[in-house]
Amino acid sequence: MLIVTMNDIPGYQVEEVLGEVFGLTVRSRNAVSQIGSAVRSVFGGELKGMTQMLVDSREQSIARLVEEAEAKGANAIIAMRFDASDLGSRWTEICAYGTAAKVRKLA
Repeated sequence: MLIVTMNDIPGYQVEEVLGEVFGLTVRSRNAVSQIGSAVRSVFGGELKGMTQMLVDSREQSIARLVEEAEAKGANAIIAMRFDASDLGSRWTEICAYGTAAKVRKLA
């Protein structure tokens, strides 16, 4: 699956647009990580537990995005983006989204 954040794919022609696709995950922050992050935020520095949670969440949302695009028959996702939001004080939603398309490499 070719995934690009651009609106075009240099060297490819879009043959068919198949519509929007989404990959969504909601993660709960673990209590130990939250306590460590609270302490770290007082003294400064990277919140490694939170960073890893976001990395894992993005990877999972991309995998789900690809599954949805493949189910529509796509071989590419154009204009892929991420959106993140907090749901209350304990959950984070990560959404990967884009446009599923069939593309052909130009000769």
